[in-house]
Amino acid sequence: MKNLLSSMKLNLRAVLWSIRKSIAQSKNELRRKDTASFIKYLNSLGMKIEEDVIMYSPETLNIDTNRPTLINVKGGGTLLHENLTILTHDYVTRCFLGKYHEFVQSSGSINVGRNVWFGKNVTLLRGADIGDNCIIGYGSIVNKKIPANSVAAGMPAKVICSLDDFFQKRKTLQKEDAMNLARSIVERLHRRPVPEDFWDEFPLFVSGDEVDKYPEIPIKAQLRDSFDKYVNTHKAEFDSFESFLKASGIE
Repeated sequence: MKNLLSSMKLNLRAVLWSIRKSIAQSKNELRRKDTASFIKYLNSLGMKIEEDVIMYSPETLNIDTNRPTLINVKGGGTLLHENLTILTHDYVTRCFLGKYHEFVQSSGSINVGRNVWFGKNVTLLRGADIGDNCIIGYGSIVNKKIPANSVAAGMPAKVICSLDDFFQKRKTLQKEDAMNLARSIVERLHRRPVPEDFWDEFPLFVSGDEVDKYPEIPIKAQLRDSFDKYVNTHKAEFDSFESFLKASGIE
């Protein structure tokens, strides 16, 4: 009888533990569907994540909560993209223990500056320290300092150029890229391109004083804080969408 009661108690504890775990997971999933709530939750654990950090698909983020006080992420447009992993510690301790029979911990802080843009599937390991205005390429693993105003990629991530150099390179190539897109629409979709096909390429044919002519393009949403400057100063290379198509070889 005693063994039966003891077994029933153990089973009840297991059921209660399972229920508590399920409730915690459900609450966590609800938090993750709303960026503001998720950031508030992470900060309540001891992290320091500014409110204006952007999270694409927060439900896909894997953020180490074992040492939350070691994680610092500034805002100013910083984007945490899909499947970003942040790990402040690892399990080398177990390997050390097996060979040297000594328990040596392995952890460190992670810092992310302002206006940092991550590609998908990036991993930040202990020691990652990313300065302001950086781009971190798809699938990169960051485990050291990346200076401000840099473009970095790789496993481990290394600086491949300055942000200034990358900016100038993209400005040089953007026209041909946009024209290639226009031609591909004709070739693959068998139709004439329309302005809403060019959510990212619109500066080539929309001057600042012509924004209202293209309501089908979310120009204000795309430009965010730079919208007023664009309206007041931007002069498009082409005087119209039709001129852009003609230069692309599309009549």
